[in-house]
Amino acid sequence: MPIPAHPPLDFLVIGHVTRDIPTADPTATEYVLGGTVSFAAVTASHLGRHPTVLTRAAGDVDLSVLREVGGLYALPSQHTTTFANIYTSTGRIQYCYTPAAVIAAADVPEELRSPKVVLLGPLVGEIEPDMIHIFPEDTVVAAVPQGWMRRWDGDGRVHPTPWRTAEEFLPHLDALILSIEDVDGDLSIIEEYCTHVPLLVMTQYREGSTVYQRQADGSVSVTQVPPRPANEVDPTGAGDTFATAFLLRLQETGDPLDAARYANVTASFGVEGSGTSAIPSHQAVLDYMAAHPWPTEGVN
Repeated sequence: MPIPAHPPLDFLVIGHVTRDIPTADPTATEYVLGGTVSFAAVTASHLGRHPTVLTRAAGDVDLSVLREVGGLYALPSQHTTTFANIYTSTGRIQYCYTPAAVIAAADVPEELRSPKVVLLGPLVGEIEPDMIHIFPEDTVVAAVPQGWMRRWDGDGRVHPTPWRTAEEFLPHLDALILSIEDVDGDLSIIEEYCTHVPLLVMTQYREGSTVYQRQADGSVSVTQVPPRPANEVDPTGAGDTFATAFLLRLQETGDPLDAARYANVTASFGVEGSGTSAIPSHQAVLDYMAAHPWPTEGVN
């Protein structure tokens, strides 16, 4: 009997998992599993895809949920990256403690190097630039750059910082997904990134998202994609849910505007419950889109 072939690697997400603690006390032991890779893996599973996570963490964090939803490659680490997310009336205050070590190209096993889609999801700048060169041309390669755009002081308080390795990554990406908060509302940064990457999507919280597409003549088309109104319960991870939904839909349809609408809807459902509990199924998203069509013809 012939040995069955392994199915193609579907969706690979790379970056640190985190221990997300409820207070700014770094000795707190109560935590929930966080990080782009965690939200992305669960989102992909809910949407009917098979995620694989490559991460780095110590033994102080329970990764069983990631094993349940897909493949898991956990690199050894002395520490697990820990974040405290404090939500206030004026926005989120964030602290970072015990960042784990980097993840470089040499850490990616050969069997993970040809996925349909790969999402680079750094949290503390842990993904090295050499990572961008190991994937084949037919892989959709994308990134959420927030982890390259933050620094933390001696107390762990997180502050924004310029993305110093942007020009090493951007020309090799098929898509970049970030939030308006990542650039502190400075659209000149978006314009600069668009000169290097062919497709950029900026999320705008309750305002939906904006898709920037570089055209053959070098110009950039800009399209605002409307949100689905949500009854927000927990916004944590909404950007990661959006990025995952966008990329998987883009890989399926090749249509960035349809993918952005799909991702808006997915993320809006996701914030209506705590953690990942409200992330919808693929069919639920399609049903909503069918019931609330958005005419994209002629939109720019």
